Amino acid sequence: MNSLPPFRTGKPRVEKGHVQPTHDLEIPFGIIEGTEPGPCLLVTAGVHGSEFCSIETALRLLKTKPEEIKGTLVVLPILNVKGFQKRSIYIMPEDSKNLNRMFPGKPDGSTSERLAHWLVANVFPQADAYIDMHGGDLDESLAPFTIYPAACERSKALAVAFGIPVAIAAGGEGYTVNAAYKVGVPSILPEVSGNGLWGEATVGEMTAGVERVMQHIGMIAGPVKPAPQEAPRFVTMWVPSAPVDGLWYAAKEIPDPVAIGDVLGEIRDVFGTVLATVRSEKEGFVLYRLTSLSVNKGEALLGVGTPIAS
Repeated sequence: MNSLPPFRTGKPRVEKGHVQPTHDLEIPFGIIEGTEPGPCLLVTAGVHGSEFCSIETALRLLKTKPEEIKGTLVVLPILNVKGFQKRSIYIMPEDSKNLNRMFPGKPDGSTSERLAHWLVANVFPQADAYIDMHGGDLDESLAPFTIYPAACERSKALAVAFGIPVAIAAGGEGYTVNAAYKVGVPSILPEVSGNGLWGEATVGEMTAGVERVMQHIGMIAGPVKPAPQEAPRFVTMWVPSAPVDGLWYAAKEIPDPVAIGDVLGEIRDVFGTVLATVRSEKEGFVLYRLTSLSVNKGEALLGVGTPIAS
């Protein structure tokens, strides 16, 4: 089967199985249609196969019952299946590319580009709202945040509803949420946990956020667990990359404040010689950082969140 079943049939149902977006990929799916008509919420996880908190949350969402919702909940719990099996960091092993940089994809491209194209052409347009869940990969620690397309007020409202304390207004090509926004679907990308870890606390935090979004769009009546704050702190994010290969020694931790010119860390060789000193070009605070000792040229080192003036 190379296409998903219809999202709306007018009848309560649960459908689970596997779909082949391309000839060389097979991914699991679940479709839960409620007992009453309502919105369609798309939830994906496992874009990065080792972000296990997001994947476990999505798997639990598959247990939703039709009588619990209005409309349709569509869950694609592991988009990067081989990456999940191999515990890869960021990339799809089939083509060694980061799926969350490949959108809107290409119908005749590499594996990740074809998967991205399939999602944009066949799945995103059927949804009324989209959550792409992430969980902090094996080599990064983070404070929870939600990314949303900066130009979309409906996406910003979803970020507020999700309830994580920090919301990042982002732009740029290649990302799931930006591609969804461009086909008219409000979308957010929440990040919870880090270093590939998952547990009841972090999965519970992610699940509570999804439930708040479901209430926001009219899929459930509630009650839901309230967000820890009335509104998140809105920021932009600057991400310096490694100028050389070497060993990474961070000088800042989460959520340390950062001033322009502050040393964020050093890259050294195996004998301790400093190869590069990384200084901040922005003022703000540390949102996430690379926890790996090894680093390769071009890899992200950390994220600095700069508050947006209200």
